[in-house]
Amino acid sequence: MKVKTKSKKVNKSWLNDHVNDPYVKLAKREGYRARAAYKLKEIDETLGLIKPGNLVVDLGSVPGAWSQYVRRRLSPSGAAVGELNGTILALDILPMEPVEGVHFIQGDFREPEVLAQLQALVDGRLVDVVVSDMAPNLSGIESADAARIENLVELALEFAQLHLKPQGALVVKVFHGSGYAQLVKLFKESFKVVKPIKPKASRDKSSETFLVGIEPKKQPPSV
Repeated sequence: MKVKTKSKKVNKSWLNDHVNDPYVKLAKREGYRARAAYKLKEIDETLGLIKPGNLVVDLGSVPGAWSQYVRRRLSPSGAAVGELNGTILALDILPMEPVEGVHFIQGDFREPEVLAQLQALVDGRLVDVVVSDMAPNLSGIESADAARIENLVELALEFAQLHLKPQGALVVKVFHGSGYAQLVKLFKESFKVVKPIKPKASRDKSSETFLVGIEPKKQPPSV
């Protein structure tokens, strides 16, 4: 019974924080599906990553807030609908409600046939920006979770190295703790510029942060 009471208190506390969160309120007001849109917005505005005409790949896209933000960045008027100057490809293992102008694939990025579908949509073009909000279901076992996180980051990095333009960028979600230093090292080996960023929209209690790699050292075969 004590465990249940504690759980209820934790859930009530989280719900209270969520309801009163300024980014949650802002997301509702501005039509974003999640507060996560403001994480990518801050990263993009800080580093100037996404520009009109870009080809952007959004990995782990559900519920679609990042795709919504990219879609507005590629709109000549910053609108959520209408004209779009650029291409957005999104992928997630879960279903996603359509975002106007976004090509969505539902599937597991770790499976070769799903990756092949994404590569078919890329269609030999070079990608300007890859953003990845992919994260595994955390078990609470630090070593196992670190391995899962590292695997997803490595897959996103491998895709980026095969498809990014020479001036392109990769944004991935990581977590401080076991394995973080190795991922920073991997990024420094893979990109000329590496920036770790914890956006203001990331909750203070969360260990999440984002690694941004710009200008891959390894160029795709088509360059």
